[in-house]
Amino acid sequence: MALTAHSTIGEWLNDPIGGELVRGMLAQAGADADSLTPVLGLPLQQMVVLSQGAMAQSVVDDLVRAANNGEIPTDDAPAGWVEKTTSGRFAGKTIIVTGAASGIGKATASRIAREGGRVVAVDIAADKLDAFKAEITDADIVTVAGDLTKQESIDAVVAAAGDRIDGLANVAGINDDFSPAGETPDAVWDRVIAINLTAPFKLMRAVLPLMEAAGGGAILNVSSEAGLRGNASGNAYTASKHGIIGVTKSAAFMYGPKGIRVNSVAPGGVATGIPMPPNMSEAGSARLAPFQQAIPTVATAEQLAASITFLLSDDAVNINGAIVASDGGWSVQ
Repeated sequence: MALTAHSTIGEWLNDPIGGELVRGMLAQAGADADSLTPVLGLPLQQMVVLSQGAMAQSVVDDLVRAANNGEIPTDDAPAGWVEKTTSGRFAGKTIIVTGAASGIGKATASRIAREGGRVVAVDIAADKLDAFKAEITDADIVTVAGDLTKQESIDAVVAAAGDRIDGLANVAGINDDFSPAGETPDAVWDRVIAINLTAPFKLMRAVLPLMEAAGGGAILNVSSEAGLRGNASGNAYTASKHGIIGVTKSAAFMYGPKGIRVNSVAPGGVATGIPMPPNMSEAGSARLAPFQQAIPTVATAEQLAASITFLLSDDAVNINGAIVASDGGWSVQ
């Protein structure tokens, strides 16, 4: 079977020719094959995203040509898990998705739109929102560009959604600098808490009265493996994601009797290429390194979107207040 961009990284490494090519590429970058252990099940193509701009698409194309006598095979079908949409699952529903211009947010907004939902796609990056909307021309997508740490942006999102809001996916978030509590700068703490915790809370506060008036709704807050443990990230990010779980459980308890379900997905490693901030803490990074290297697998944004959209959909009718670890088993280690 020919190696393609959709062949998994593990398949490339296990192939005599492909393995030599990938190991050679890694050696040039000062890395080895052990660094790829968490991503062995991902397609080679995903390395472009994982590299956060360090690897061009041409590198993958060149690897495929080198493994196939200078040709790119025409039968380049995806391997492994393949997204299978459910037609009409969100028909007649309006769902707000934050962070919709890239990564998990974009994958979530895309799936909801392709499953018949009206999507209010929210992000701070207006140009990327426009590009996303242009990718799905026959879908009902309303874009709102704004900074969700500002009340006027929260108001604009609710206004764009209209009188009825059936779902809210709080996906937008940022990383911290891996600093421990004794080193965390005010600027890092304030920004991470504002984006990862306060903004989702304010959006929930804005939509809950509308859901209550309509007799139901679904809210999904994206937490993290860092919301389940203390050794997955830095102080500020860990606090923000533990906080999101608390907000989720409180709202699930308060609003469950009113037909509103509030759940959370806690991702582990995700191949979204979210950039890390500058000035990473040396002490925090060193302390976290051996635990982060134990991540059993890395998921794609589309795989996380599958978990998120399930909990937003009516298929999750009896699930409220759940914290679903969509982490490949990391949380049970």
